[in-house]
Amino acid sequence: MLNIGCHLSASNGYEAMGKDALAIEANTFQFFIRNPRGSKAKEVDLEDVKSLLKIIEENKFSRIMGHAPYTLNPCSINERTKEFTWWAIEDDIKRMEYFPNNLYNFHPGNHMGQGTEVGITNIINMLNNILKPTQTTTVLLETMSGKGTEVGSKFEDLRKIIDGVVLKDKIGVCLDACHVYSAGYDIVNDLDGVLNEFDRIIGLDKLYAIHLNDSKNPLASQKDRHEKIGEGYIGKEAIIRIINHPKLRNLPFFLETPNDLSGHGREIKMLREAYMCNV
Repeated sequence: MLNIGCHLSASNGYEAMGKDALAIEANTFQFFIRNPRGSKAKEVDLEDVKSLLKIIEENKFSRIMGHAPYTLNPCSINERTKEFTWWAIEDDIKRMEYFPNNLYNFHPGNHMGQGTEVGITNIINMLNNILKPTQTTTVLLETMSGKGTEVGSKFEDLRKIIDGVVLKDKIGVCLDACHVYSAGYDIVNDLDGVLNEFDRIIGLDKLYAIHLNDSKNPLASQKDRHEKIGEGYIGKEAIIRIINHPKLRNLPFFLETPNDLSGHGREIKMLREAYMCNV
């Protein structure tokens, strides 16, 4: 079965997200645990948690994924920003434990002129301070497009971070289709080659999820501009090859396309029809 969903809003509660997922025939979803542009997070409603857990169990959902706010920067040059980021991500992971054995994704951040190695060291320090042996949540580094001073557009950067993390069983990678394409990895014409490179440098055993989106910009543009499936430079055929690839097809796919709920429903329907169940 194709494990696919989209990014849903948690503003109306956890149960509402589960119902939204079912309405578009999704069997997973991604959500922000706190305001994506700020710091606030709602108090956890345990009855709401139970309602979502029931939906997940009854409908055999794949693993769901929490997402860190875009404004966080674990390797910021500003100490207050860095300290707040570390606190917020640690708090997010604690909240994800209400939904055991799922995923939490964050952007590695921007080194802001300090250099990639300094940025990587800061990310490693954060993870070694906040990851706990008892947590069931797997924390994922997202592949980035390489704009500005972003850390994580090269597979080698992610490998260095993973190498520095003590609790390696708690860390993995989320591959973002638009980002890797914009970073220069040609998933359109050489998907096998990109996956072989990922496996050689990081290891496919560390790949836990895919952000599925098209790109408004061409290969190696280093721009983070997502597009609807089939309307960008990656294209529908390449996306279909991704969901059917034997090394990827059993992972959870999360749509991050510029769509409303019904638009995501149409994309999910199209991709389910293109998924080869008998492979």
